[in-house]
Amino acid sequence: MDSQSLIPNLLQISNLCQNSQIGKKLPTALYVHISALKALDPQLKLYESCASSKIDCTDKTTLIKFHTNKPKISYLFYPDFDLDPHPTLHTSIQVDLETGEINYKDYTKIDNPPILHRKETFVTPDYPHYQKFAELTKSEEALGLLKNTSTIGTRQGWLDLLEKQGVEIQLDHSVVEFDRGEDEDNYQFPLPKIERHKAAMSRHSLSKPVRLSLEANLFTEGSTFFDYGCGYGGDVKRIAEKNFAAVGWDPYYQPDTSHISADIVNLGYVINVIEDLGERREALLNAWTLTKKILIVAAQVLIDDRNKCQIAYGDGVITSRNTFQKYYEQEELKVYIDQVLNVDSIPVALGIYFVFRDESEAQNFRASRFRSRVSTPRICVQVKRFEDYEEVLAPLMAFVSDRGRLPVKGELSEESIIKEEFKNFHRAFQVILQATDGEEWEVIADKRRQDLLVYIALSNLGDRPQFRKFPTQIKNDIKGLFDNYQKACVLADLMLYSLGSSTIISDICQDSAIGYKVSKSLSVHISALEELDPLLRLYEGCANRTIGRLDGATVIKFHTNTPKISYLFYPEFDTDPHPALDTAMHIDLRDLSVSYEEYFSSRNPPILHRKETFVTPNYPLYDKFAQLSRQEEYLGILDDISGIKTRRNWVKFLQEYGVKIKDHSVFWRSDADPERVKFLKEKIRERLKKSKTVNS
Repeated sequence: MDSQSLIPNLLQISNLCQNSQIGKKLPTALYVHISALKALDPQLKLYESCASSKIDCTDKTTLIKFHTNKPKISYLFYPDFDLDPHPTLHTSIQVDLETGEINYKDYTKIDNPPILHRKETFVTPDYPHYQKFAELTKSEEALGLLKNTSTIGTRQGWLDLLEKQGVEIQLDHSVVEFDRGEDEDNYQFPLPKIERHKAAMSRHSLSKPVRLSLEANLFTEGSTFFDYGCGYGGDVKRIAEKNFAAVGWDPYYQPDTSHISADIVNLGYVINVIEDLGERREALLNAWTLTKKILIVAAQVLIDDRNKCQIAYGDGVITSRNTFQKYYEQEELKVYIDQVLNVDSIPVALGIYFVFRDESEAQNFRASRFRSRVSTPRICVQVKRFEDYEEVLAPLMAFVSDRGRLPVKGELSEESIIKEEFKNFHRAFQVILQATDGEEWEVIADKRRQDLLVYIALSNLGDRPQFRKFPTQIKNDIKGLFDNYQKACVLADLMLYSLGSSTIISDICQDSAIGYKVSKSLSVHISALEELDPLLRLYEGCANRTIGRLDGATVIKFHTNTPKISYLFYPEFDTDPHPALDTAMHIDLRDLSVSYEEYFSSRNPPILHRKETFVTPNYPLYDKFAQLSRQEEYLGILDDISGIKTRRNWVKFLQEYGVKIKDHSVFWRSDADPERVKFLKEKIRERLKKSKTVNS
């Protein structure tokens, strides 16, 4: 007999749940604390084991929910179950025992999450806090707080009731009543005690600031990591899994850990939850003191309505979860970091900054962000002398491809081998030129000059560094490509001054061979940015340097009628023939003000057409995009773009036209009107005939 046959059916489960002496019973469910699982009927334990074997959630489960009307079990995580009188739900994992389907839901970003009441009903009488839980429930019942269960199941509903009744629940699970007196209209409900620890988030992957630092290759072999205000310690655990020494401290969750200096220190979403200005400053300074190489600072930036379910307090708000939040403007956050630490922090995304201990490393990182991609020129001529030394010359070819210049003494590890054969790098490179196209090497050198000019021009927006503060390799780049720093600065400043002319920017946008052009803007895919005119790269850099790009930005939009840059996020750009806009961030370069638009919940978001125009011809999916646009043009679908800019209008248009799009190809619908199809096919033939006549 297999174990599956031993599992009781749903009717048996329902009866066992309703007759259980342990747990909180509702009409369609039984809830039990994880510690009470061992006290359940053996058949319920067997039933639960079938679900838990499908997932790994033992360290993220507080309550187990047995559904009695369907074959499902849910695992609920309340990290503050013991401490919070009415804890909030963080995550839920539901297992369907019939289909094997697993559903995960995250409640940490919900403004008004579900909360618990009557905690003693979930545990056994021998649970350490059973008596405290039971006494709280008894007090709340006496005050009539638990009568209307339909309105107190969420944090805000519960807080509204407490305010109405003039009651506050203390952290020690005691109930305090406030006498409002005769002047009830002017009574001010006491501000709740700030509970900073509740701002900690339970994550299933690296936090965005730490993820970005990994993607930027800031972690090198032997790097150490310290998370200042680590919360539940998710980043520490995941960095350690990547074989880096990682430690975290948190005043609530990891208070006994010592403050340890590390190469990389993370202060992620900490300063925005500290309501005391002095403590906030102290936290930033403490984290910087522990930093050997790089400090990561992240804080919430203002995007959503800051007053939603919140109470004004100091320079921030108290949320419905009794946590404090200071919502920074992006530029305000940079100014705060720079003033407190006396640094020039580098924005890498919204609300995320890197601060380098070594100024030369900071300059190296800044410069790397403006380096365009190049490839080593192909060998196009068979030259025996080159073939004889191709292996020896390969490192030199790679270096010149990367830097756009010949190396100086000490820059190339294979220097002695090359000089033994050719005396110097110049002679060696002459042999390379015999086998390759010299113009391709000139293109690489010119690209690297443009990269440096954009970087140097942007550095003039702050305190342009002295030449001696640059990393050695960048100093060598400047000497090799411009002869001297002064000449490079003059050329960079001329570029910067050109940005003051809206006519120049407009003309460059209209003349661009890359991008989707309309009368007042040019839009390009993020991958095509480095192929644009250097002035447009500099134009975008002015926004990126101070504000940072929208995380995941797919398209950059250059406005030509006003000094503004927009970052647009199309998550399905590659896969959806006409992807919908998810989020937009607009930066006004006159005052660096930022505005946002969110469409991810919209039923009628803007969509894209002619995707191939946003990318370069070497984009992996360029041909597929272009083929779709050609089909749509022949059909006349794109004749009136203004009428099909949104998802709803587009779907309606396709239905009326009698076509559908699948895998970037257009097909006639099986239910299309035959006469309509016949008419359209005739129009297509006329278009093709006209096109051939024009081309001939």
